[in-house]
Amino acid sequence: MTETSEIRVEQAKLDELYARLDELREETTARLGTVRISEVGGNHQHRTERDAFATLYEDQLIRLDSAEEGLCFGRLDFVDEDDPTYIGRIGLTDAERQQILIDWRAPAAERFYQSTAANPDGVARRRHLVTGNRKVTGIEDDVLDIDALDDAQRSNLQGEGALLAALTSHRTGRMGDIVATIQSEQDAIIRRPLSGVLVVQGGPGTGKTAVALHRAAFLLYRHRERIAKSGVLLVGPSTVFLKYIEKVLPSLGETGAVLLTPGQLYPGLDTDASDAPAVARIKGRSVMAEVLKNHIANYQRVPERDEELRVGSHTIVLRRKDVRSARDRSRRSGDAHNAARNGFVTGLLKILAEDLAREMGLDAAGERLPELLEELRSSIDVRRALNLAWFPIGPSGALRALLGKPHKLRAAAGDLLSPTEQATLLEHRREEFTVEDVPLLDELAELLGTSPQPTQARDDSAREYAEAVVDMTETGGMVSAEMLAARWEEEGPATTLAERAVEDREWTYGHLVVDEAQELSPMQWRALFRRVPSKSATVVGDLAQSSQVDNARTWSSILSEFVGDRFALQVLTVSYRTPQSVMDLANRYLHRHFPQLELVESVRQGGADPQLDTFASESETLSALAEAIAAESAAAEGGKIAVIADESLIEPIAEMLAGFDFGRAVSGLDHQIALITPQQAKGLEFDSVIIVEPGRIAPVGSEAGVGGLYVALTRTTERLRILASARTELSELFSPEADRRAG
Repeated sequence: MTETSEIRVEQAKLDELYARLDELREETTARLGTVRISEVGGNHQHRTERDAFATLYEDQLIRLDSAEEGLCFGRLDFVDEDDPTYIGRIGLTDAERQQILIDWRAPAAERFYQSTAANPDGVARRRHLVTGNRKVTGIEDDVLDIDALDDAQRSNLQGEGALLAALTSHRTGRMGDIVATIQSEQDAIIRRPLSGVLVVQGGPGTGKTAVALHRAAFLLYRHRERIAKSGVLLVGPSTVFLKYIEKVLPSLGETGAVLLTPGQLYPGLDTDASDAPAVARIKGRSVMAEVLKNHIANYQRVPERDEELRVGSHTIVLRRKDVRSARDRSRRSGDAHNAARNGFVTGLLKILAEDLAREMGLDAAGERLPELLEELRSSIDVRRALNLAWFPIGPSGALRALLGKPHKLRAAAGDLLSPTEQATLLEHRREEFTVEDVPLLDELAELLGTSPQPTQARDDSAREYAEAVVDMTETGGMVSAEMLAARWEEEGPATTLAERAVEDREWTYGHLVVDEAQELSPMQWRALFRRVPSKSATVVGDLAQSSQVDNARTWSSILSEFVGDRFALQVLTVSYRTPQSVMDLANRYLHRHFPQLELVESVRQGGADPQLDTFASESETLSALAEAIAAESAAAEGGKIAVIADESLIEPIAEMLAGFDFGRAVSGLDHQIALITPQQAKGLEFDSVIIVEPGRIAPVGSEAGVGGLYVALTRTTERLRILASARTELSELFSPEADRRAG
């Protein structure tokens, strides 16, 4: 059976489920209409019963409508049962009251979340269904008990399930043992407790991303009461990566997972633009938090001398000592800058009002205080003086001022940043905000303060709505305002948890999942842990794939500032996707730059050896690319191909690929050929990979780009081809001497 026929099978089931959904919607609508037009006379009890039934049917319609998108997302095949069980957003029965869809929250759905390869609990296969607009668009299988599947079932497996089945069928003994070990390791990680930080260090193809996603699903189900309403924040390195893992995420249930890149963590900003490495390192340092704090404090100024202020026909004096006293008092409040300004302004206006009263011949402001305050607020001199003393500003304006005005940066940085570092920030200032600016904006928003949380406004609206319904329907004895408020919050308004969380910078999540975590800076970690104050997190990454080589960098050095030594480390060292011949080449390259890291072993022996094609010039390399792609396309037999190159070559390569079915960046995943950079390739895999000019990615003699080239080398599941003109380390690593030295 091909994947197309498998999709047809699942599409037929999905059509059946949607047909039943439509039937129930029509039946419920008809019943609601009947209840609404029914005449119950003036009897209070009858009216209450009618309204209760109407509420019941309205709730049912909301529930049915909310299940329209993503109605069914999973299937379980059991060892001892012939018929599969389907899992979805709600439960459905057919006309004979036979269960045809299990609600993901029901006890009967537990095994979809809790079964693993090490503990299958009677489940042979778990299938994830990707759907959209009532169509099945993708299938991904998890094999939990390979021995329970017959040959026909094995041939029908899709995604990584097919790969694991192939692994166990290729070898007996050692191969099966290694696959069982992988599954056991992953199972132990998935089931670790919710609290605390779990770090999963794993090389290419070791399954760390799959582990993180399944752990998120497991935690959402096991601890639904604790984290479902706050959700799980999943941070991936790029939009390409997030699109790639979308097919796994429906199993996380409803809208419980929020997917963001580091460039999307600040509401209203969505960027993938990055600063130059030197600038990024400065912006990412923890010391920037102190620089930003100083910068905001500099907007709270005491004037150099007492100032005369004109208020109507009178003149009063703003005294330095009064400004200093009001400033210090507002700072002691602990409020953020813009909130503390209210107290600062109020205190000074009262002092000025007394001065104005005396100027007007009054003993004190007394009952005329409101009038005097209005006079002061209408004075241009007073408004200007108060603004200069405690300037109201937003995060964007504050950051642009810091990075665009030398005197402000110098005043805020002091000795925290060297003159060279300050000059670097000023010299590379950009009009657009970058990924590295996101945590700085977030820090400034924390220092400046924001408007009241949307969650509070939503809770108040829910309460008002509930109380109004209870009053109007007189159902207080049957349903409480608390029950209706909860129903309104769960079923309406139309916004999902993910939509609400993304719009609310102060939203706090129940759990954090970070992939490619080795790339995050201290300032980015500050922003993330601010969103998860419980410090409950699953952190996965590979130090070898860091953009910058730093042999002194460890997970302890990365996390100690935020969680001390209170984290657990799990290491995955067995790759089940990358062929051993490719892994050997990557390991030789890795060992040159990260000799302290444990090398990854592959379970996939054999396959095509990596191929290196050298050319006299870069133009010849690009000219040869079309022929290389044609050859790989024929060998891949319709499989996915990645062309990975430095950002500087993406445009000319795109011109070369005009006649092929290709896409750039995230759109490449929808085509046979994806043209991507090493950064965009993180976390992805392809049947064939062609690396163009590795010397551009990682120049010889420089540590820059080492992690990126290692990423590029390890994205293939079948074939690797390298096209190069400039001298590259890989030329030496392909030699027989390199094989002997590595051994």
